[in-house]
Amino acid sequence: MKFTYYGHATFELETGGKKLLFDPFITHNELAKHIDVSSLKPDYILLSHGHGDHIADLFEIHKNSGAKVICIAEIAGWLGGKGIPDAHGMNIGGGFNFDFGKVKMVNAIHSSGLPDGSYGGNPGGFIIYAEGKKIYYSGDTALTYDMKLLADEKLDWAILPIGDNYTMGADDAIKATEFINCKKVVGVHYDTFPVIKIDKQATADKFSKAGVDLKLVPIGDSIEL
Repeated sequence: MKFTYYGHATFELETGGKKLLFDPFITHNELAKHIDVSSLKPDYILLSHGHGDHIADLFEIHKNSGAKVICIAEIAGWLGGKGIPDAHGMNIGGGFNFDFGKVKMVNAIHSSGLPDGSYGGNPGGFIIYAEGKKIYYSGDTALTYDMKLLADEKLDWAILPIGDNYTMGADDAIKATEFINCKKVVGVHYDTFPVIKIDKQATADKFSKAGVDLKLVPIGDSIEL
């Protein structure tokens, strides 16, 4: 399964011949200016919540690709009034089988309004079951005991925010790896804004000392999960 990082909390998973793009925020990210949004043609767009730094490029990418949007039910309803009537609404704890595999929506502790002030439902994360693997994307979240419910999933990888201020920082993300019983992590949601700027080497050292394999993928690069 190929993971491609587009900066902030935006990434793509390529699995089963399908492309899954998560939380598209590229054109307003100075660190991702070299990414051509018009070239992105995902089959699915997954939204963890409704904040602008997670959906800013949704409409352009959807227009160019016709991707099916997967999100919390309230955002699906909002999108229906914005010209995307066929979004697949879900809710926390629910799962659904798509043509690439299964998606389960799980709890996240954060806020979730939409850019126009509309109610965005609850924030969430996702577990992707595909190619015999289980990939957890926590979305924007604080450390929460609910993560312990994932320990029995035998996750292959976890995609976790590490930038602090708005989400978990490195220390809590390391605790999260204990809760979810997964020691392979891709870090996201860092460096985009001054308040979430991290010392990459110091952060990598913390994870290494805790016995966790942390990947900090350069924007535009890909790795295999």
